[in-house]
Amino acid sequence: MNTLSIKKGDQVKVLAGKDRGKTGKVLEVSPKLGKVVVEGLNISVRFSRPKRQGEKGQRMELPSGMPMGKVMLVCPHCGKPTRVGYEIGDNGKFRKCKQCGQLIN
Repeated sequence: MNTLSIKKGDQVKVLAGKDRGKTGKVLEVSPKLGKVVVEGLNISVRFSRPKRQGEKGQRMELPSGMPMGKVMLVCPHCGKPTRVGYEIGDNGKFRKCKQCGQLIN
C-alpha cells in the first residue's frame, strides 16, 4: 500500500517560488508527475479566443501544478508546517506529524 505524504484536502505551506510563505488547500494531487495543485496559488494566466462573432475573448486565471517538494504539510493539530512520518497500525499505514506526534487523517 503506497501512502502519499500530501493528499487532496490537506492544508500546505509553500516553501519556494513566487508564492513562498503562503498556505492553501490542496485541490489535486498527481503522483506520477510529482505535482500538487493548491487553491489560489501558482496562478497561470490563459487567454481564450472568441468562439463566435461578437463574442469577446477572456482572460482566465487557473491554478497550475507545483512540485510536491516545494510544499510542506501543515499539521491540523499543532498548526505548524511539518514533515510526515508513518505509523503502522492494525488498519494499515497512517500519517503522523513529526512536530507534535499526532496522527493525521
